[in-house]
Amino acid sequence: MQQSLVDLQAYDTRRSKHRRLIKDLPAEEQPYTRMDEVGVKSLSTAEVMAIALGNKDGLDLATDILTSKRNLLGIARSTRQELAQEPGVGEVTARRLLAILELGRRFATTPLEPRAKVTTPSDAAAYLMPDLMNLDQEHLVVLTLNTRNHITSKQTVYIGSINTSVIRLAEIFQVAIRQAAPAIIVAHNHPSGDPAPSPEDVNVTRQLVAAGKLLDIDFLDHIVIGHNCYVSLKERGLGFDS
Repeated sequence: MQQSLVDLQAYDTRRSKHRRLIKDLPAEEQPYTRMDEVGVKSLSTAEVMAIALGNKDGLDLATDILTSKRNLLGIARSTRQELAQEPGVGEVTARRLLAILELGRRFATTPLEPRAKVTTPSDAAAYLMPDLMNLDQEHLVVLTLNTRNHITSKQTVYIGSINTSVIRLAEIFQVAIRQAAPAIIVAHNHPSGDPAPSPEDVNVTRQLVAAGKLLDIDFLDHIVIGHNCYVSLKERGLGFDS
């Protein structure tokens, strides 16, 4: 076991030695220079990561991490321990990388006004997507809205398989009743990344529509979040035919 650990450490050292130091790259290839010349939006993901991480071998390190995890989504779904085991990463860089991704997620969910306003399904999807699209389990979220369609709260009601045998409609509408909210939007994610509604999604929607009418609470939409995409069941008329 001790010999295996030594071998692994030696492997990590070899990987690190093969990485180029940013200061040794031609000036025009260094991420900082390219950022100044073409702007951060024109940089590759690896170049942006290299600048954010600040490691001496940051460009090759970022490329290796992206190759190992396939993309930013793979990194976001990794634990700190898993990232720290990547050759040349370690605990400090793993923490820094996850903090960078979390900062980006929080920025994406920060509304431009005190209360985000929903006038179209795309508004609600844009508000929800950063939180929901990377999850590896289904989460059902209830948004409450005021009479001006401003979001007043967001609450996760269920985690796990979303189906009619599990969901209790009262728990969903209690969120609105407790806040005296006149309207709600329900959303959940598909971990597969495909937002195509299932028959269960349509059945749940149909029940929510009926319950909303009985309680005099506007059930505005049921949105399914995929990876950078969504489906509005209201737009498609699925479950809103009762």
